[in-house]
Amino acid sequence: MKTFLRILLKPMSFLPAVLVMVLIFRFSAQTGTESAKLSLKVSRYVVSGTEHWFGIRFTEEQLEQAVDQIHYYVRKCAHMGIYFILAVSVAFPLYVYGVRGIWLMFAAGLICIGYAGFDEYHQSFVAGRGPSVKDVAIDSVGVFLGIIFTRIIGWTGRMTLFKPLSKKSRTED
Repeated sequence: MKTFLRILLKPMSFLPAVLVMVLIFRFSAQTGTESAKLSLKVSRYVVSGTEHWFGIRFTEEQLEQAVDQIHYYVRKCAHMGIYFILAVSVAFPLYVYGVRGIWLMFAAGLICIGYAGFDEYHQSFVAGRGPSVKDVAIDSVGVFLGIIFTRIIGWTGRMTLFKPLSKKSRTED
C-alpha cells in the first residue's frame, strides 16, 4: 500500500509547478493597461506600508511621486519573485526524484528559463505588451536563486531531519 501511494502521489509533486505556470500565463495574458494597474496598486500598497511602518506622512503629490519611482522596481521584483517560486516548485520535485547537483541546476533551469522565454513570446500577442530579453534575464535570476534555495533546503534536510531515518533504515536491513 505504501509503495502504491508513493507511486501515485510522487508525480503529483509537480502540481504546484503547473499551477504557478498557469498563474504566470494568466498574468501575462493581461493587457498592458491591466498589468500596469495591478503593479501600480501593489506600488501604492508598498508606499502606504512604508508610511505606516516608519511613521512617515506623504502628501498626495509625494505619494504619487514615490509610487512612480518604485513602480518599475516593483514590476521587476514581481518577475523575479514569481520565477523564484516557479523554480522552487520545479526543483523540489526533481530533487525528490533524486536529481541533484549540477543536473538539478540544469534541468530545473532549462524548464524555468525555457518557460520564461515562452512567456515573453506569449506577451508579444497581448495588447499593450511585448517580449523583453531583459525580463527573461531578470526571471533567470529568480530561477537561479530558487534552485539554490531548494538545494540548500534539500541538503540541510538530508543532513539534519532525515539523517536519523536513513541510519535507522540501514540498521534494520
